[in-house]
Amino acid sequence: MQSLGGLKAKIAPWEELKHQVEEMQVLLEMGQAESDPSVGLEIKEELDKAISRLDNLELITKFSGEHDRNNAYLSIHPGAGGTEACDWAQMLLRMYLRWAERKGYKTEIIDLLPGEEAGIKSVTVKVDGEYSYGHLRAEIGVHRLVRISPFDSGARRHTSFASVAAIPEVDESIDIDIKPEDLRIDTYRSSGAGGQHVNVTDSAIRITHLSTGIVVCCQSDRSQHKNKASAMKVLRARLYEHEERKKAEEVAKLTGEKLEIAWGSQIRSYVFHPYTMVKDHRTEVERGDGERVMDGDIDGFIESYLKQGKRKEA
Repeated sequence: MQSLGGLKAKIAPWEELKHQVEEMQVLLEMGQAESDPSVGLEIKEELDKAISRLDNLELITKFSGEHDRNNAYLSIHPGAGGTEACDWAQMLLRMYLRWAERKGYKTEIIDLLPGEEAGIKSVTVKVDGEYSYGHLRAEIGVHRLVRISPFDSGARRHTSFASVAAIPEVDESIDIDIKPEDLRIDTYRSSGAGGQHVNVTDSAIRITHLSTGIVVCCQSDRSQHKNKASAMKVLRARLYEHEERKKAEEVAKLTGEKLEIAWGSQIRSYVFHPYTMVKDHRTEVERGDGERVMDGDIDGFIESYLKQGKRKEA
């Protein structure tokens, strides 16, 4: 019944659009018969609405993956570049939080490890919202920044890298066998902001899955039990991704070699000196308004990538 309801929800908007087009055809025939020029203006207005509606429906068809509709866990890690890269990772975190706000998605920082001097060493954010994973899978890869360093007294140009990863939140109905004896659970004090209680109690949780080496952390709540529950959800998602990746590699070797977080492997470049440009190397989409991009206006890059992927599949 759930599958049937989902299919009906997908078909209904297309049926409504078809009905709208049929009404425009009738209106056009009436206008031609009566030689009424005002009908043309009305048809144009309705046509513009139909085109906009079609664009939205077309984008939804790009979310054909099994888990595209799910919530997502977004992770950011700095690569080559030291303090510069840690600062760049924090800039990317702000960009994605602003993007999620624009989309009406809810975000929660599950784990954050601050950099030694500035920025962040790693962060995991849960993004709640329909198709949040479908959107964020378009952002997976290495992001490159070129700018005048605010940490360099000589005001020299620096290049920094950070990797972005996204995995879907796994539905509880999917059976993932996690044996208690295969887990090592450690508690520690939160290293980030969160108030006096968080910083003086061992409420943060680190879970290590011994057979795969996957490590997840959570320090977002003052309750150790809530942090453990959140960490287990992330672990379930990462174990599911791990198994799916193994299957893909065994069957078709789809993922290829793991990219190094450094020069030559970036999916997108953000240049702020000597000019301003953001370029996606997969789709060749370029923009000159870097400030708007860093303020979360990245839907153009995401949609272009999704549409290009659909063309390749076809």
